[in-house]
Amino acid sequence: MVMTAPVRPVVGRFAPSPTGAMHLGNARTALLAWLHTRVHGGRHILRFEDLDTGRVRDWAYDATRRDLEWLGLDWDEETRQSQRLPLYAAALDRLDTYPCTCTRREIAAAMQDSAGAPHGEEAVYPGLCRDGCDADRPAARRWRVPDRTVCITDDLTGATLCQSLPSDVGDFVLQRNDGVFAYHLAVVVDDADMGVTDILRGADLWTATPRQVALQEALGFPRPRYRHVPLMTGFRGERLAKRDGAPPLMALRKAGEEPGRVLSELAGSLGASPFDAVPDEVTTAELLSLWQASVHFHPVKSRSQT
Repeated sequence: MVMTAPVRPVVGRFAPSPTGAMHLGNARTALLAWLHTRVHGGRHILRFEDLDTGRVRDWAYDATRRDLEWLGLDWDEETRQSQRLPLYAAALDRLDTYPCTCTRREIAAAMQDSAGAPHGEEAVYPGLCRDGCDADRPAARRWRVPDRTVCITDDLTGATLCQSLPSDVGDFVLQRNDGVFAYHLAVVVDDADMGVTDILRGADLWTATPRQVALQEALGFPRPRYRHVPLMTGFRGERLAKRDGAPPLMALRKAGEEPGRVLSELAGSLGASPFDAVPDEVTTAELLSLWQASVHFHPVKSRSQT
């Protein structure tokens, strides 16, 4: 008799930062993450990533909830990172870290002076504090990354990304010098603690995935399945974000816009099956049926919005 390994129930999440009103790009990611979780009969989590308290706006929590509910999206559990600090501290203690007092100017100067300075897409920390630092200044905590290459395959597009941790990533900060835990550490701890199996998020986080996988492996956590979707763009082709003047969902909601029309725009903005011919007004139930009929959905380049 052949025994098969049990399949883990799907657990998905949407993890906004409550720093202001949710824009259409956030809403599309929320919609796609919700569709993926629900089509597999899974449990969906709303997790507010609010560690950077200086940027958090208290009203944004409720505004985000109202926006999601207005679109017809629900969730089974809600949590805030700001209430989970002991978990991050415990994980940090398990990793090989060292104090770093380097300023951005010092790091930039060291890289400029180095004949072997990297010239890739991302600046790599040159290791100034690996063997000691100025103890008279507030120190961040950097992870002494292992000497290995991490590869990750996107479960949606099939693309594979490999990064050498020492040369492509470098020792990265897990806790800032003001005590705030870094995003990469917090999301890895949260996803493991909450049993998240499937992560659907924007393509802007694709290159951060190998370092998060490396943290998961160092901490003995399971690796979730990752899916990265194209970013939603404006009429000039720029990424939609709050700082770019993207229309906030809250404004549309308060102006009396029909949520079904917004859902149609969000779904159609992918410009690909299964949403390449959605009607002008749809419900989440209708979109869920379309998604269910095309569970091997592979998006193409995002269509511009006018």
